[in-house]
Amino acid sequence: GKSTLLSRLSNARPKIGAYPFTTLGPNLGVVQLPGERSLVLADLPGLIAGAADGSGLGHAFLRHVERTRVLVHLVEVLPGDGSDPAENFRTIQAELARYSRQLASKPQIVVASKVDLISEDQRASVLAALQAAAGSKLLAISAATGTGLKTLLERSWQAVEPAR
Repeated sequence: GKSTLLSRLSNARPKIGAYPFTTLGPNLGVVQLPGERSLVLADLPGLIAGAADGSGLGHAFLRHVERTRVLVHLVEVLPGDGSDPAENFRTIQAELARYSRQLASKPQIVVASKVDLISEDQRASVLAALQAAAGSKLLAISAATGTGLKTLLERSWQAVEPAR
């Protein structure tokens, strides 16, 4: 069956729904890192335009996000609906800001996900556009192939640890 990043990194086995929501509800998983370190990851359903007004899972979703220390914002590089990844990123950032300035200012790790689905030629331009939209260092991953997952965990640890 399908897997999520959370199921790839931890022992959690979330129920997976149809696009645009990857998971049906928030799921927690404990991730073990080298050196007897661990992180709790919360995998939250995909946010859509209008969430701050209650569309999709709306405020229920955003309340869960408020409890996190660091946001790992996964952006699909090849969305099933043919939309633009950089524009999708900007839409979600706007929803976070509309909901709460505090939420929008949380530390964020921006991740281009499912990079295994696009060609090398496409990858460079998609990642460049996404990096420009994010304004921060972008991490490219693939849960399917494992590309970038160790880096994601280390970067997550480095972001969460000072916030504890």
